[in-house]
Amino acid sequence: MRFSGQVVWITGASSGIGEATARAFALEGARLVLSSRRPHELERVRRTCARPDDHAVVPLDLVHADTFPAIVADVLARFGRIDVLVNNGGVSQRALATDAALDVERALMEVDYFGPVALTKAVLPAMLARRAGHLVVVSSVMGFLGTPGRSTYAAAKHALHGYFDSLRAEVWREGIKVTLVCPGYVRTAISVNALGPHGEHHGQTDNTHRAGIAPEKCAAALVRSVARGRNEVYVGGWEVAGIYLQRLAPWLLARIVRRMKFSVGRSSL
Repeated sequence: MRFSGQVVWITGASSGIGEATARAFALEGARLVLSSRRPHELERVRRTCARPDDHAVVPLDLVHADTFPAIVADVLARFGRIDVLVNNGGVSQRALATDAALDVERALMEVDYFGPVALTKAVLPAMLARRAGHLVVVSSVMGFLGTPGRSTYAAAKHALHGYFDSLRAEVWREGIKVTLVCPGYVRTAISVNALGPHGEHHGQTDNTHRAGIAPEKCAAALVRSVARGRNEVYVGGWEVAGIYLQRLAPWLLARIVRRMKFSVGRSSL
């Protein structure tokens, strides 16, 4: 088993990619710290993982960064170390830029950017002291491009790439690895829970996500990329081609994006 005895902390672990990632790491022998805002769902996930008694449920809200130092101290006291931190928690968006309220945009940035950064900064000193550790960020294809209705979500993912690419360059000599995982469409509740112009939930599964890859496939790619020490990994269907188009033929991608249709009630991407 590739992660036997290692301590892996996963945020957003109560459903979707986080839940699948928890099961995948558990099968690889890891001891898990499972975090999200929903302790009852985290307990359900813990019980369904291999060796459930080896894992801990640690409720955490990414908006409340002031609580992170104490939570990290408790995790270290219980497990002794943190080998892998998977920053997976986040929320998507379904709102045109002209309609999105500024306070909702700030809330998205708090969860999708400042939360992962703050938790990383709270965990990093312990990793630096051991000169070992692996930071994983679940980003998105949206970390490379922008499409209608995702302006702030795309901004947050772009920001994560800039921050963690820079951090990787700073800490590699200290034995710390950084991996960015960039999924496309995955069959999760991300579109159901996405925030509309005024903070309301989108409330429906977009057709693109309904037809997306299974979260288990994304989790397998994540675990594999961490085991191999990859800097970046892309996983999904045809939409992943957008990453390469942005790099090689941005003019073509711009034409494709302009043809995308979007409405608050029904989204094409």
